[in-house]
Amino acid sequence: MASDVNDITVNYEENDVLKVKELDKAILTKGAWTTIMFKFQQWDPKNETYGQDCYTIRRYQKRSGNYMQKSKFNISNKEQAKKIIDVLQNWIQETES
Repeated sequence: MASDVNDITVNYEENDVLKVKELDKAILTKGAWTTIMFKFQQWDPKNETYGQDCYTIRRYQKRSGNYMQKSKFNISNKEQAKKIIDVLQNWIQETES
């Protein structure tokens, strides 16, 4: 568990293999409730390589000095990410008009 928001990661290692490799992260909000978006790849043991880029948005709550994950939403591919971007851009444009 991380006590500092900057130390939160989605890297995950099992049996000396990095199964989830964090490529980048953006801290969207900080505080008692923190939201972070990550770009990552998952290890594909069949092909012995990392797969396509994936994205996840995760919410953490700070309790007793440590951040604990409370929820997550995985974006499975670039096409889904682009659709989410398009919808958000349209909604924002509608409210600004």
